[in-house]
Amino acid sequence: MQREFVYVWYYFTVQLRQIALYYAIGIVLGSVISVFAKERIHGMFCSLGDKKMGILGVIPASILGIASPLCMYGTIPLAASFSRSGIRDDWLAAFMMSSILLNPQLIIYSTALGSAALAVRLVSCFVCGCMAGILIRIFYKKKSFFNFTGFDEPHNHDTDPNIFLRLIKNIGRNIKATGAWFLVGVLLSALFQRYVPADRFAALFGKANEGFGVLMAATIGVPLYACGGGTIPLIREWLYSGMSIGSAAAFMLTDPSTKITNLGALKIVLGVRRFLLYLAFVMLFSFAAGMAVNLIL
Repeated sequence: MQREFVYVWYYFTVQLRQIALYYAIGIVLGSVISVFAKERIHGMFCSLGDKKMGILGVIPASILGIASPLCMYGTIPLAASFSRSGIRDDWLAAFMMSSILLNPQLIIYSTALGSAALAVRLVSCFVCGCMAGILIRIFYKKKSFFNFTGFDEPHNHDTDPNIFLRLIKNIGRNIKATGAWFLVGVLLSALFQRYVPADRFAALFGKANEGFGVLMAATIGVPLYACGGGTIPLIREWLYSGMSIGSAAAFMLTDPSTKITNLGALKIVLGVRRFLLYLAFVMLFSFAAGMAVNLIL
């Protein structure tokens, strides 16, 4: 027992040293954006309401959703405010979908996965946001998709008059929200490295078994409750052990989009039928994206 603990501790410390810098940079950069650029990003999205962009509005909406540092519980009150100001549902869908999947902090974390996986994550999340907006535009053009009844204006926690203290407090909140999940992710990757044979894992999730591997990766992303940063050490070890980038892409799409807190928030604004449509969309797009990535790369 003691010997196994030593092995796991060794893998844990190795993984932690390899990825801790990405986590620290992501925390700081995410807080800087939240404190100094959040209002500007959201103002840019709100200003889209004055432009006649039609369906093309899903493109800047998805980009700004990725740039937004808010979590889903922060995004929904903000989306309610956008809706009241006249932003269309298809643009809101693109913004919210991409905001669920990615944010500046998670982009920095994801650099630990390598340039190819980072590029795949950026492109797939952007396309997913655009596709969500396009589908709302096609099927809900003449009726409302969201129900924001009862949502007040979003609460701003960054109110300290001292800019330095405002940033420090934001960093503290970020660490409190993500730190435990990050360590859990490192621990899971250490356990995986110790007990799961790399050749068997590659046979299951590698390109040789890509269809089933992508489907399995998309599926296991659903019950795995962890913040995006907490999954980075695990994905990194999976890729190292032979997981195809397509399977990783499918997992990176389903994991944040089916996180239980995000689902709880979305259920409120979607209702049962549209909530089920959301889940079907996430699973189908994740599988299709994973297969496309494996085909291209």
